Amino acid sequence: MLRPDTQKFQLLELIGISGEFPADQLNRLFSSPSYAEKVITELKADKLIRTHYKDRLRGYRLTKRSKEMLLEYNPLRFRCYLTGNTETNRIRSEVFRRIRLHQKAQTYLTLSHTGIPFYQDEKPNLFSKNREAVSIDLQDLPYFYSSREVKELGDVTIKIKSSRSMGILMTPHCVYAVYNTGDGILKWEHKTEVRLNAFLQHHLQGLPYTGHPKIHAIMFGDSMDTAFKLLTSTGGYKRSLFMLDDSFTHFHFIPNDTRGETLLKLLIDPNMATALNRLLLSDQGSLQGEIPFEHDAVDPDGIPTLLAYDFDMQRICRFNNGMNVYGMAGNVICFDFQIPVLKKYMNGNVSFSSIDLTKFRRGFLHEP
Repeated sequence: MLRPDTQKFQLLELIGISGEFPADQLNRLFSSPSYAEKVITELKADKLIRTHYKDRLRGYRLTKRSKEMLLEYNPLRFRCYLTGNTETNRIRSEVFRRIRLHQKAQTYLTLSHTGIPFYQDEKPNLFSKNREAVSIDLQDLPYFYSSREVKELGDVTIKIKSSRSMGILMTPHCVYAVYNTGDGILKWEHKTEVRLNAFLQHHLQGLPYTGHPKIHAIMFGDSMDTAFKLLTSTGGYKRSLFMLDDSFTHFHFIPNDTRGETLLKLLIDPNMATALNRLLLSDQGSLQGEIPFEHDAVDPDGIPTLLAYDFDMQRICRFNNGMNVYGMAGNVICFDFQIPVLKKYMNGNVSFSSIDLTKFRRGFLHEP
């Protein structure tokens, strides 16, 4: 039997809760393509996984043998995923269903690399109907709860059943509704996502937050090119696709790669963000009330500055619109990998200052 502390076992676990693991994500789990190929070959030889290739989508699924092994190892963790008529146990063949399973795997992989607990047995059952028995403190966070866990509450979640959210990420300072748009533009129902926002504020008040928690959103996507699609989307025909609206006042974009993992570590740590803000704005002046749009500081010449490293699409849009309406110049501070998209999107007279991602990792995350 495989040891639980091996990468082989980790892959089986990710397949178990996702339903199908996309082949193009193996590079994020294993150190080299040759090692990834070796692991896959051995797991197939042991009859623990099988390849499913259809409609140009290649993924890995569990066999009956590996399902039984995971259920025996940790029934609490895998029972709801690997038993019954669930989408992760009896997988449908439609392309859109498989893509959603792949996006779940992407999301779980990012959470895993960021050190955020997401397995059911690693956190309190916050969406149990017996809510009074749950104990959770802000210092325990972050935790991620999948949309399936949220909907275990039953009838009270009927109005958010069609939400495109993958789940929620609870942090000490806010709750993030989490989405994954892949390389395209996500289907979107504005009223449903507004109801999700209201539901989370109501259900999570007082546990563990004081009063109604702040609800922000995170959109994962395959690349920064996807961010440009989202920023410029008008909703498509019949406005059935994502566009920036009033569902959430803060909506961050994170790419599904190592850069995104670094950005997520920053978003879940308000103390780190405060320290970074202080450093970045050390040579800037205070906010000015006469500048009639959102900004974080002004430079010595009186030009407004926006901190955009968290890639909050709502704030970026408001800042850009403000510059255009009032005919003003602006400064934008962001990570180096975000600049090409922002240069392409912003229409005004903007100067960019970049944060070197490698230096940030060394200085703030103490990575080599």
